Amino acid sequence: MDMGSLRIFANAVKLGSFAAVARQMDIDPSTVSRSITNLETELGFRLLQRTTRKLAPTEAGSVSFERIHGLLDDFDSASLEAQDLVNAPRGTMRIAACTSFGPRVLAPLLPRLMELYPDLSIELLLADHQIDIIKEEIDLAIRFGLKPKGDFVSVRLNPRRFHICASPGFIQQHGRPSRPETLAELDCIVFRIPGYPSAWKFRSDDGRVIVVPISGKLTTLHGSTMTASAVGGVGVAMLPDWLCGREIDDGSLIDLFPEHECTATEFDTASWLTYPNRQYLPLKVRKVIDFLQMEVGGHRQAARF
Repeated sequence: MDMGSLRIFANAVKLGSFAAVARQMDIDPSTVSRSITNLETELGFRLLQRTTRKLAPTEAGSVSFERIHGLLDDFDSASLEAQDLVNAPRGTMRIAACTSFGPRVLAPLLPRLMELYPDLSIELLLADHQIDIIKEEIDLAIRFGLKPKGDFVSVRLNPRRFHICASPGFIQQHGRPSRPETLAELDCIVFRIPGYPSAWKFRSDDGRVIVVPISGKLTTLHGSTMTASAVGGVGVAMLPDWLCGREIDDGSLIDLFPEHECTATEFDTASWLTYPNRQYLPLKVRKVIDFLQMEVGGHRQAARF
């Protein structure tokens, strides 16, 4: 039984589309269809129900997938473990991150990473929704917030701290707010994604929390756009360290309330390096985790690129 056909079948079940399998494996769609047909002929039963709109495993296909998927994982783990004993990190490393963190933090680090591991290729998948780690075969994802739930391993990269920022020009025109409650009277840049309400929370040194409703003329789904808009004087923005540290350092943004912790969701959140729960963690993943922890994790200034 051909290992390639088994892998095509497993991916077809996971992705739900021959076209998606062809894109992911970089093969012709006709090859996918032919491999599945040959495998079904060899086994003597239908694995997949195929229509113009839907692809789903048959009952026999579901049972076969559970066994085949486990065998492929065991085979891949054994191969990786054997290769890692004699090789430096190699192959393709699929990393998922949001569209702001990728160019702002990860991209400047890539030349150094590639110099350290010349046999390693990086595939950077950037999206502002959470990419399905299993379905998209992600090796490592950068996630933000509370510790991610699910059948994943999550390693804390660094604490996440937000800052309320405005440009010197905006402050000159509208005045510098003396306390967080004043923000309700100013134009604020609204970050409109699920889970981010139009209110900011502030926690002082004594633990007191206040909630301030905010509004403004600009609403965006993109973090880097918030930074650029705040620098341009559009309004006040709540930004994480890595999206405003450089601008605070060079004076193009002012941290309005450095004595307060602030958030739009939960306090005490962090950035996380998240990867699938596997029997064996490939050397390439371990080395990239170590690299990111050294370059970014635990050092607030290191995130200011």
